[in-house]
Amino acid sequence: MEEKQFHLDEAYYGPSIPPPTRSYRYHGSNDWCDDCGSCCCLISFLLQLIGLAVVTVALVFLIFHPSKVKIHVTDASLTLFNFTTTLNYNLALNITIRNPNKMIGIYYDSIEASAFFGDRWFGSVSLTPFYQGHKNTTILSPVFEGQELVSLGASDLSVFNSEKSAGVYDINVKLNLRIRFKLGNKVKTWRMKPEIKCDLKVPLSSNGKSGAGTFEATKCHTGF
Repeated sequence: MEEKQFHLDEAYYGPSIPPPTRSYRYHGSNDWCDDCGSCCCLISFLLQLIGLAVVTVALVFLIFHPSKVKIHVTDASLTLFNFTTTLNYNLALNITIRNPNKMIGIYYDSIEASAFFGDRWFGSVSLTPFYQGHKNTTILSPVFEGQELVSLGASDLSVFNSEKSAGVYDINVKLNLRIRFKLGNKVKTWRMKPEIKCDLKVPLSSNGKSGAGTFEATKCHTGF
């Protein structure tokens, strides 16, 4: 049998190579992260963290049954509220904070009370931080006193003069708080910043007497 000879100048590609076969396998969580990249892993981690936070909050409500803290301005004394080019004022408040919870204490790490005429700020007072125990009522007594350069437009000035004639002023007080909850004896939450707003109608008084009636206790609006 004659053996076939190949010349060097002829192209020889060898035997044909079969196409590769694709294999499929299950990708575990680590493989999925490798394929998808760090961004997907971060999203997965954040979703797990959110889920854990939701479960934690649900457990807190089931175990401790927290009730909203109740805040009222129970007394207000306004002995000076006069405007020329500056606003001269003397306002004293009693603010009660009631924690109705049986198993939750509250750390008030930072407390600042700010007073406004309409939307015009005229004074702020920093109060002493404190811890409020279970089913406890605390009284805060901020005093706003001094003078402040306040710019009143024609509309604001008209409102001021109208309230001056009536002897009762609309004054808004906001409490800027930084608080933490203590659950039971050991667990403490992260720091929160609730929004507290008290819309007051305060009569101007002189020598402890007011010709426009007495101040009525006012409930403050609380939001987280």
